[in-house]
Amino acid sequence: MLVVNNISFGYSKNKIVLKKFSFTLKEGEHLCVMGESGCGKSTLLKAIYGLLNLNSGNIFWKENEVLGPKFHLVPGMNFFKYVAQDFDLMPYISVSENIKKFLSRFYPEESEKRTQELLEVIEMKAFENTKVKNLSGGQKQRVAIARALAKEPELLLLDEPFGQIDNFKKNSLRRNLFAYLKNKNITCIVATHDKNDALSFADKLLVIRNNKILVNNHPLEIYKDPKEKYVAALFDDVNEVTVGRQSVLRYPHQIKIVEKSEKNATVINSYFKGSYWLIEAEFENEKVFLNYFSKIKTGKKICLLIE
Repeated sequence: MLVVNNISFGYSKNKIVLKKFSFTLKEGEHLCVMGESGCGKSTLLKAIYGLLNLNSGNIFWKENEVLGPKFHLVPGMNFFKYVAQDFDLMPYISVSENIKKFLSRFYPEESEKRTQELLEVIEMKAFENTKVKNLSGGQKQRVAIARALAKEPELLLLDEPFGQIDNFKKNSLRRNLFAYLKNKNITCIVATHDKNDALSFADKLLVIRNNKILVNNHPLEIYKDPKEKYVAALFDDVNEVTVGRQSVLRYPHQIKIVEKSEKNATVINSYFKGSYWLIEAEFENEKVFLNYFSKIKTGKKICLLIE
């Protein structure tokens, strides 16, 4: 189990980035960390990996305390792997050689088998002999993930792991990777802006705001009952509307167009989203967003049902 116990960290006395963070994570669980840029997501991953000297608090993995650079000549825990946003690959050797760099040369057959397995996970089999310097940013990102998995870690830390990967590759890669981690019982923490990382694959979701933990719960529970507009906005466009004299948060799919209603709105714009249209409308001098099956002409009056 990972235990983060009341940790605080700042790059200077006047810039505290992590303020009294506490949470636990069981072996094999996946945690997604979300929040706006600069809230402390990357710093949290670095602290857990052992790259930072904490101001206060402590971190334990099972019976081992995670200690920072003051205590280690080479910072970082050898049973963790951390994939940062800069990748840190070896550009003048091939994709497969980058992965094999962390595998034993005394057992070449096992190393080759392991390399081929990871190439399948990241969908890079066709590029195994390509030098890394000739890859795109998204391809390098996938190689960095495979290299981190070469010597199977107990905990994998991923900082925006799919940020540079094309959408048509991202979905299948995400499914492959998280299924592989679950199958191997590898604990994983992902810092991300992408709601799909959290909603589809995380066991727990931790939301950071103003360098503090705002909420820590199962993604489904947070999505269904967001405590603040900030939290709901991480998942979708969000409307703050009044229902029965009470201000509530509603996602676009929770507002319907009906034939008759006391709630009247005027369409401002329609945005094509593929399987539906996102309608922007003016309702009680505020903008609201709702989903609809077709485009609606700008200026048209509509009646709303807010669930």
